[in-house]
Amino acid sequence: MARWHDDLGHQVELSRPARRVVSLVPSLTEAVAVSAPGLLVGATDWCTHPAGLAVTRVRGTKNPDRAAIISLAPDLVIANREENRELDVTRLRDAGLAVWVTVIESVPEALASMRRLLTGPLGLAIPKWLATAERAWAGPGEGDWAGPAAGPGSESMARPRVVVPIWRDPWMVVGARTFAGDVLARLGLVNAFGAGPERYPHVEVSQLRAARPDLVLLPDEPYPFTAADGPEEFPECRVVLLPGRLLTWYGPSLATARADLLGLLGLGRRRGEVQVGHAVVVDLGARPLPGGRGQALVEQPRPASPGHRVHEQVQVVDQSVGQQRVDQGRAAAHVEPGGRLLLELGDPLGVVAPDEHGVLPGRLSRRSG
Repeated sequence: MARWHDDLGHQVELSRPARRVVSLVPSLTEAVAVSAPGLLVGATDWCTHPAGLAVTRVRGTKNPDRAAIISLAPDLVIANREENRELDVTRLRDAGLAVWVTVIESVPEALASMRRLLTGPLGLAIPKWLATAERAWAGPGEGDWAGPAAGPGSESMARPRVVVPIWRDPWMVVGARTFAGDVLARLGLVNAFGAGPERYPHVEVSQLRAARPDLVLLPDEPYPFTAADGPEEFPECRVVLLPGRLLTWYGPSLATARADLLGLLGLGRRRGEVQVGHAVVVDLGARPLPGGRGQALVEQPRPASPGHRVHEQVQVVDQSVGQQRVDQGRAAAHVEPGGRLLLELGDPLGVVAPDEHGVLPGRLSRRSG
């Protein structure tokens, strides 16, 4: 009989690595499903990743169908202290099931917890996504500011202030000792409500405005903020809509969440730079085109063949971090012989059809000649 201890120190005994698992947490569901397809036999209705997951659904995180879970005869049920009720964990254990509870309030805790669960009671090797996530988040933590606004030539050493509402009517925000709050700190942001006693404080919208944030982040979960529902409350602030999964999920999304968030928020780039996917563009406007349009060179484009015409999503930063405005749109581009992209940026930025102007081929040939 093998024995392990979960994040709360509770002893879990299994005669062999678990081969039938029920997950009561979306992040854990994705982590197990991606790491070992076939282990999961049950998950909550909120477990949306990976797409197409075909397992028995056992209702929600706060009201799981305990009878359905018991009938699945799992070797292990996995839960989380914040997501799930202690009552449900106790009743499942009383029914003779092994339950593993995670405690995750920071990125390091998430990575350590995932490693302990996957390599312990599940008996798996360290999955590639976890190793990638550990490398991606191995940089400075809270209090070790080495982020976008720092460094020689920076206009400001101040960290951008941010507020992150997670609900409205009543308004609630990310507060202290939360996983999302730790993610913000590791991106070089200051959570305006991160120093109080509450983890998810209720606030008035007037308090959010009074905090004078540089950024207001509106995730699409748990409250589904949209362009028509939320930004209108912050007319004087820069508002960014983003997938909530990047801020609050601690499974395989962690492998790319840091780069994805920095890209969405326009952090880590100098004035006049452009981001195309995960590639950084320099020399914005160095070669003006007819009608006030501009060109830019991509330093690290995704693979493509020379002469191939592509469309890419672009973000153009035209002010310094903390006061920047990011224009998003599309750009027409050609791949140079050396593998770099030459973009044709619209005026307004990004409003360019791929065949609207016949200027890129000529300019490419002049540049290469």
